[in-house]
Amino acid sequence: MLHTLRHSPWQCDIEGLLRMLGEGDDLLLIQDGVVAAIEGSRFVEILNNAPITVSALKEDIDARGLVGQISAKIDAVSYTDFVNLTVKHTTQMSW
Repeated sequence: MLHTLRHSPWQCDIEGLLRMLGEGDDLLLIQDGVVAAIEGSRFVEILNNAPITVSALKEDIDARGLVGQISAKIDAVSYTDFVNLTVKHTTQMSW
């Protein structure tokens, strides 16, 4: 399943999201969700301990002035990569 987090992790049910994640799922951080990828934040560790792949939309990182602040553990991806993730996963959930 593809999960997209578009809200700041401070303003969403992160615990609920974690309960819904399954092995092999992908989580894409978009819009304000890219804040969860900031190096040193508690969210980077929480998400990296889950059995999933976490990435963040590069355009949203750039738009929020967060270039250079994103954890190396999080892959920055393009819109093309976003489309590829939607093709890979037939089911999706937005947070």
